[in-house]
Amino acid sequence: MFQFENSAWLYALLLAPVFWLFFRASMQWQWKAMERFGQMELINRLMPDFSVIKRRNKFTLYLLAYCFIVLALANPQIGAKLEKVTRKGIDVMVALDVSKSMLAEDLQPNRLERARQLISRMIDNMKDDRIGLIIFAGNAYLQMPLTADYAAAKLFLKTVNTDIVPTQGTAIGASIELALRSFPEKNMKHNALLIISDGENHETEAKTIAEKAADEGLVIYTLGIGSPEGAPIPIITNGRKADYKRDDSGNPILSKLNETILQDIAQTGRGQYFRITGSKDEASEVLATLGNIEKRQFEDHIVTEYASQFQYFLGIALLLLLIEFFTSERKNTRWAGFNLFGEPAKSNNT
Repeated sequence: MFQFENSAWLYALLLAPVFWLFFRASMQWQWKAMERFGQMELINRLMPDFSVIKRRNKFTLYLLAYCFIVLALANPQIGAKLEKVTRKGIDVMVALDVSKSMLAEDLQPNRLERARQLISRMIDNMKDDRIGLIIFAGNAYLQMPLTADYAAAKLFLKTVNTDIVPTQGTAIGASIELALRSFPEKNMKHNALLIISDGENHETEAKTIAEKAADEGLVIYTLGIGSPEGAPIPIITNGRKADYKRDDSGNPILSKLNETILQDIAQTGRGQYFRITGSKDEASEVLATLGNIEKRQFEDHIVTEYASQFQYFLGIALLLLLIEFFTSERKNTRWAGFNLFGEPAKSNNT
């Protein structure tokens, strides 16, 4: 496993192109100043040993050394030791609705963002449980298999948006079927499925599939997000709200929370229904309810020790600075054609 111990230092790499642009601007300014001073042919005769290419090469060595020093400060680390640990928890699969109706803004900034915030808070408060992620709209897809790596889970969560699935709809039944296939063990008494949706279901068999899953032992919880009054569905173009979805008469289509179907699925799945309003206590409430599920012991491997690799990057940086120190700006006929930028040497200033 690879990580940066001090990843904030990586932002300093953004200065590298700024330094390069400043250097190019400085060189152009010096060149124009020399042209104003006198004829370039005469100036070249007065400075026969000066090499523009060598100056560029020296600056490039400086710039590369700077980048490697930044990487050394960020301290790349490689997982050096795996340790087997025994956990006692449950497996939680989250099925998240990513249909366009989840962009409705009856919860600010929108339903989908509120759902992601809820899942993120749940992950922050998990200890020994494993979590997986299913996304669904017109069909269901496994976005992340069950894992105890909570940092990775939050990274997967950040990639979720309404454009991630090819077809629209609200296939709640398909998400339940996929969850059944995604749990590693057939014994479902240690597993739970959380369905987060506005309940705008366009299929009739979701309740039947939930009943089948419950017969296999899977507990299904539903989390309704949105408002019964509803809100228009925005149309996003180039990252901006361009309009709202409209019916044939030109009126905005309202997307309303369908609590009835979500309550029916939770009841059929022998779980519980929650209404999500955006409160910070909701994640704790859901986790407390999940705590009633019987836990099981399972073994997992985690990285317990990391080996720092900063010394290699620092060594490369020092080597580049050493090369720069012994590189002069005077011409050398033996290396006249050598240029780190791959540009052909000019006859008058190399």
